[in-house]
Amino acid sequence: MKKFDKERVLLAVAGPVIALVLAIALTSIVLLASNRNPFEPYVLMLQQLPYSDIQVLIVNQAAMYYIAAIAVALGFRMNLFNIGVDGQYRLAAVMTAVVGANVGLPAFLQIPMLLLVAMFTGAFWAGIAGVLKVTRGVSEVVATIMLNAIATSVIGYVTLSNVWGVQVGNNMTTGVMKKSGWFPGINLGADVGEIYGMVFVAIALGIGYWVVLNRTRFGFDLRATGASESAAAASGVDAKRMVLVSMLISGAVSGLSGLPLLLGDSHTYSLDFPAGLGFTAIGIALLGRNNPGGIAFAALLWAFLDKASPALDYATPVAYEKEIATIMQGLIVFSVVISYEAVRQWGLRRQQRQVGAELAAAAAKNTKKEVAA
Repeated sequence: MKKFDKERVLLAVAGPVIALVLAIALTSIVLLASNRNPFEPYVLMLQQLPYSDIQVLIVNQAAMYYIAAIAVALGFRMNLFNIGVDGQYRLAAVMTAVVGANVGLPAFLQIPMLLLVAMFTGAFWAGIAGVLKVTRGVSEVVATIMLNAIATSVIGYVTLSNVWGVQVGNNMTTGVMKKSGWFPGINLGADVGEIYGMVFVAIALGIGYWVVLNRTRFGFDLRATGASESAAAASGVDAKRMVLVSMLISGAVSGLSGLPLLLGDSHTYSLDFPAGLGFTAIGIALLGRNNPGGIAFAALLWAFLDKASPALDYATPVAYEKEIATIMQGLIVFSVVISYEAVRQWGLRRQQRQVGAELAAAAAKNTKKEVAA
């Protein structure tokens, strides 16, 4: 491996590693300040990993995080901040649930139809922010945050209305979806659980994301526009078109984020459906540096902290609050910002020193030639 490639890999890995170490250190300080053992919570959570049921829960949860983070990363690579993933995936999930409960087709048609409904819903909701940005210059951050609030109201109307809402106990749902729309997974037994079929769709999305971004003209145009709109425009790229298309694709991917749970387990949308996934995905995309492999690692780490932390409540002789994992997740996001900036500055200084050394060597070589002449 060339020296340049080694340094590039080192810089890519250094940021996440420093962020994790810093987050663990800060969490340990919080535990010490609370007169708690600063290491035992990590040991207790790691002890959950050998259990197969926990492994399945982690993989299933990571699939949701991964899809949402890919949607966020698509925007980041375009220098767009799609803060609306949370509203897009929830609205897509509720519309998919409504269609799935009221339309019955054979499974080979029903499942693709539900995937398309989710993608079109997410793309439509993100497209509103995209259109506002390219036509009126409205910041996508402001637009998507406002659209999140509107999506919440729309979802409340759909689930609570007499048109689509169905009373189940004390909860309101969109009704149980037709069984032909239940996405088959891998059943590992009653005591272990089932790996969602959408896990494999998430893997395919990650591969597709890498291929499109690194092996296609569209991916090059997207990265070029994200780096400099003026430079991209000078090379013939329509920056406004790229902004709109990127928002549409990001929204379509985010629309799939809630489907692992919807099609693989709950089979209905209720007011208990998890919210906040889109905001979590921002931290995961940052930790993974918008790279599909890095995002996969970050999604698994986040899911591990989510699913292993309940064990802290039952620790003996001293129980720990499971919110310790939430503190650590927040500190990871905080640490990411610091570590990435520190690594970036270090990389710039190193490049400047290398360039200076090369120029000095070239000047010395030219001087020797002149003296010899």
